[in-house]
Amino acid sequence: MNRIARAALAVGGAAALAGTLLAFQMPFREYPGIEYNDFPLPADAYVKGEFMFARLMYPQMRGTRGFNAGFARNGGADWKHGNSMWTQDYPRADRHFLLALRRLTRINARSVEQPVDLDDGDDVYNWPWLYAVQPGTWLLTDAQAAKLRDYLLRGGFFMCDDFWGEQGWAVFENSMKRVFPDRPIVDIPNPAAIFHTVYDLSDRYQVPGARYLQTGVTEKCSGCPAAWRGIYDDKGRIMAAMTFDSDLGDSWEWADDPAYDEKFSALGIRIGVNYIVYAMSH
Repeated sequence: MNRIARAALAVGGAAALAGTLLAFQMPFREYPGIEYNDFPLPADAYVKGEFMFARLMYPQMRGTRGFNAGFARNGGADWKHGNSMWTQDYPRADRHFLLALRRLTRINARSVEQPVDLDDGDDVYNWPWLYAVQPGTWLLTDAQAAKLRDYLLRGGFFMCDDFWGEQGWAVFENSMKRVFPDRPIVDIPNPAAIFHTVYDLSDRYQVPGARYLQTGVTEKCSGCPAAWRGIYDDKGRIMAAMTFDSDLGDSWEWADDPAYDEKFSALGIRIGVNYIVYAMSH
């Protein structure tokens, strides 16, 4: 077999593999959220894109407190059907952010998010970007932790947001240390590429939840300064990024509300854009 024939066979094999993966990709689906049940679906929701924003579905720890303490107290028993902490800001934040991503970059992003359940066979591997909100309430099973570890080591990227204080960090870390018991969670230094892929984000500040409009305080807990942390692989790539003690989800969710300060949405959206471009290029 000559080189041209071999190359054609390789391309054909790659195309067949891509088609096979796409065939087993979960279709777009929606679940009831703790804040929204009737947010409008974009007209092009079923049009495919080169980038899809995947939101992690997860079980949560009993006794944890969050936006809706009632769900936290019962452990979010029906988390596989929505109405749990993983749906906070969903789907409004995701769809607002995707609009911004389309406007600010040339990334052909699908207009809607994709809820992803680590228990759904190999589906997570179809979604190279994975976002979780309120991981200060999550409780991954051993199987889910192992799946997330494998996903990240294969090149996936995980971003988590909107968890606060020592208690929130302890709950988050309890599961994350089972994902990577052998890798430290570290502060990401200012010169890191993730802060400079599209926007220069050396001058970052705390991004508050919308409750600051009533309280005048950007922190959700006393003495909770913003931190940007991550976990690196053996080649120095950030696999998991945490926007700790900030609420980027609210900055996306309320980006169209004149009462919510533009400077917070501007930073929150820029951080999201940088993280996505970093994930696609590293």
